[in-house]
Amino acid sequence: MIDLQRDGDVFVLRLDAGENRFSPDLLDAVDGALDEVEKQQGPRALVTTGTGRFYSNGLDLEWLGANGDHLEEYLRRVNGLYARLLSLPLPTVAAVNGHAFAGGGMLVLAHDLAVMRTGRGYFCLPEVDLGMTFTPGMNALIRARLAPAAAHEAMVTGRRYAAEEAQAAGIVARTAAEEAVLPAAIELAAGLAPKNGQVVARIRADLYRPALAALRGPALA
Repeated sequence: MIDLQRDGDVFVLRLDAGENRFSPDLLDAVDGALDEVEKQQGPRALVTTGTGRFYSNGLDLEWLGANGDHLEEYLRRVNGLYARLLSLPLPTVAAVNGHAFAGGGMLVLAHDLAVMRTGRGYFCLPEVDLGMTFTPGMNALIRARLAPAAAHEAMVTGRRYAAEEAQAAGIVARTAAEEAVLPAAIELAAGLAPKNGQVVARIRADLYRPALAALRGPALA
């Protein structure tokens, strides 16, 4: 389901559960991996990536369909994952190997930087086409990480951004061919790993205070 490896000062967390939708089991596994990374000492940074065609397709709609009475609790857990990434006392980079849709796209935005694969795969917030709105926390996260015009377009139109388009919109920092996405992300993360993680976390806490408060608040308006 997940794999956590270390490459020098960089921890690489690979999601390996098909479309990498946020099932409760996957959320548990990611939380456990982040616990392991967070307790390490010395210079460190985190890279997350997926497998095959998918970085992550976000919410586990099949699980939700069978467990609708747990909607609030579930969305709080997903928002909690975003808040935790924004709060980690170490730099983070997303290696976007494939599709990053809906909640998976927001997972990308919860990282400090992102590298996206060229040639295949899209960043997309398709909630408008699914008849869904965004939780207050998700809305705040997107608005905090994207320029107003980019956030408006992504949220209101459900546009699918290829890698070069995502870079132009400020969604990702770099693009790379398939085989270079993870190495590029690791290189970026390694350059950031010596930074004081506690200082990084405090800067983010101030920079994203309203978004963090919304992510940690009620999941539904």
